[in-house]
Amino acid sequence: MRIEHVALWTPDIERLRAFYERAFGATANARYASRTTPGFASYFLTFPGGGTRLEIMQLPAVAPLAPAPALGYAHMAISVGSRAKVDALVARLRDDGVRIRAEARLTGDGYYEARIDDPDGNPIEVTE
Repeated sequence: MRIEHVALWTPDIERLRAFYERAFGATANARYASRTTPGFASYFLTFPGGGTRLEIMQLPAVAPLAPAPALGYAHMAISVGSRAKVDALVARLRDDGVRIRAEARLTGDGYYEARIDDPDGNPIEVTE
Protein backbone atom coordinates (compact mmCIF):
# COMPACT_ATOMS: atom_id res chain seq x y z
CA MET A 1 0.00 0.00 0.00
CA ARG A 2 1.01 3.62 -0.41
CA ILE A 3 -0.40 7.09 0.15
CA GLU A 4 -1.66 8.12 -3.30
CA HIS A 5 -2.47 11.75 -2.61
CA VAL A 6 -3.25 14.33 0.07
CA ALA A 7 -5.90 17.00 -0.61
CA LEU A 8 -6.22 20.62 0.50
CA TRP A 9 -9.09 23.11 0.23
CA THR A 10 -8.12 26.55 -1.02
CA PRO A 11 -10.03 29.74 -1.85
CA ASP A 12 -7.82 30.35 -4.93
CA ILE A 13 -6.91 27.19 -6.82
CA GLU A 14 -4.92 29.01 -9.52
CA ARG A 15 -2.77 30.87 -6.98
CA LEU A 16 -1.99 27.67 -5.09
CA ARG A 17 -1.28 25.72 -8.30
CA ALA A 18 1.14 28.40 -9.46
CA PHE A 19 2.88 28.42 -6.07
CA TYR A 20 3.56 24.66 -6.08
CA GLU A 21 4.67 24.79 -9.73
CA ARG A 22 7.11 27.65 -9.06
CA ALA A 23 8.36 26.64 -5.64
CA PHE A 24 8.62 22.87 -6.06
CA GLY A 25 8.54 22.17 -9.81
CA ALA A 26 5.15 20.45 -9.60
CA THR A 27 3.20 19.69 -12.75
CA ALA A 28 -0.59 20.04 -12.74
CA ASN A 29 -3.02 17.86 -14.64
CA ALA A 30 -5.85 19.45 -16.60
CA ARG A 31 -8.22 21.37 -14.33
CA TYR A 32 -11.20 19.25 -13.28
CA ALA A 33 -14.57 20.99 -12.92
CA SER A 34 -17.43 18.94 -11.51
CA ARG A 35 -20.68 18.71 -13.44
CA THR A 36 -22.60 17.63 -10.33
CA THR A 37 -21.18 20.04 -7.73
CA PRO A 38 -21.29 23.53 -9.27
CA GLY A 39 -18.14 25.51 -8.58
CA PHE A 40 -16.02 22.55 -7.46
CA ALA A 41 -12.66 22.43 -9.23
CA SER A 42 -9.43 20.59 -8.58
CA TYR A 43 -5.92 19.91 -9.82
CA PHE A 44 -3.64 17.00 -9.07
CA LEU A 45 -0.03 18.11 -8.71
CA THR A 46 2.79 15.68 -9.45
CA PHE A 47 6.22 16.44 -8.07
CA PRO A 48 9.58 15.63 -9.66
CA GLY A 49 10.43 12.02 -8.87
CA GLY A 50 6.78 10.93 -8.70
CA GLY A 51 5.24 9.38 -5.63
CA THR A 52 2.47 10.92 -3.56
CA ARG A 53 0.55 13.70 -5.29
CA LEU A 54 -1.18 16.79 -3.92
CA GLU A 55 -4.80 17.53 -4.83
CA ILE A 56 -5.86 21.16 -4.47
CA MET A 57 -9.60 21.83 -4.45
CA GLN A 58 -11.92 24.81 -4.31
CA LEU A 59 -15.58 25.63 -3.91
CA PRO A 60 -16.93 29.20 -4.00
CA ALA A 61 -18.26 28.75 -0.44
CA VAL A 62 -14.82 27.88 0.93
CA ALA A 63 -13.35 30.91 2.65
CA PRO A 64 -11.10 31.35 5.69
CA LEU A 65 -14.08 31.48 8.05
CA ALA A 66 -16.40 29.07 6.22
CA PRO A 67 -17.83 26.33 8.47
CA ALA A 68 -17.20 23.39 6.07
CA PRO A 69 -15.53 22.44 3.98
CA ALA A 70 -12.73 24.37 5.62
CA LEU A 71 -9.37 25.42 4.26
CA GLY A 72 -6.51 23.00 4.72
CA TYR A 73 -6.61 19.23 5.08
CA ALA A 74 -9.50 17.55 3.31
CA HIS A 75 -8.60 13.86 3.12
CA MET A 76 -5.85 11.33 2.55
CA ALA A 77 -6.12 8.73 -0.21
CA ILE A 78 -4.58 5.30 0.17
CA SER A 79 -4.15 3.16 -2.93
CA VAL A 80 -4.61 -0.57 -2.33
CA GLY A 81 -3.87 -1.74 -5.88
CA SER A 82 -7.15 -2.83 -7.49
CA ARG A 83 -10.93 -2.41 -7.47
CA ALA A 84 -11.33 -5.87 -5.97
CA LYS A 85 -9.00 -4.91 -3.11
CA VAL A 86 -10.98 -1.70 -2.50
CA ASP A 87 -14.19 -3.71 -2.27
CA ALA A 88 -12.65 -6.38 -0.01
CA LEU A 89 -11.06 -3.85 2.35
CA VAL A 90 -14.27 -1.81 2.67
CA ALA A 91 -16.23 -5.00 3.45
CA ARG A 92 -13.70 -5.95 6.15
CA LEU A 93 -13.68 -2.45 7.64
CA ARG A 94 -17.49 -2.35 7.69
CA ASP A 95 -17.47 -5.68 9.58
CA ASP A 96 -14.99 -4.12 12.03
CA GLY A 97 -17.38 -1.24 12.72
CA VAL A 98 -15.53 1.44 10.74
CA ARG A 99 -17.76 4.25 9.45
CA ILE A 100 -18.15 4.05 5.67
CA ARG A 101 -18.78 7.59 4.39
CA ALA A 102 -19.38 6.55 0.78
CA GLU A 103 -19.53 3.18 -0.94
CA ALA A 104 -17.02 2.35 -3.67
CA ARG A 105 -17.76 4.00 -6.99
CA LEU A 106 -16.08 5.46 -10.06
CA THR A 107 -15.78 9.21 -9.46
CA GLY A 108 -15.94 12.03 -11.97
CA ASP A 109 -12.19 12.55 -11.75
CA GLY A 110 -11.47 8.92 -12.65
CA TYR A 111 -10.92 7.20 -9.32
CA TYR A 112 -12.55 4.02 -8.13
CA GLU A 113 -12.85 4.87 -4.46
CA ALA A 114 -14.71 4.46 -1.21
CA ARG A 115 -14.59 6.97 1.64
CA ILE A 116 -14.15 5.94 5.26
CA ASP A 117 -13.37 7.63 8.58
CA ASP A 118 -10.38 6.86 10.76
CA PRO A 119 -11.07 6.52 14.50
CA ASP A 120 -10.75 10.31 14.99
CA GLY A 121 -13.19 11.06 12.16
CA ASN A 122 -10.55 12.06 9.58
CA PRO A 123 -11.71 11.18 6.06
CA ILE A 124 -9.75 8.65 4.02
CA GLU A 125 -10.33 7.71 0.39
CA VAL A 126 -9.52 4.07 -0.36
CA THR A 127 -8.54 3.92 -4.05
CA GLU A 128 -7.55 1.21 -6.49
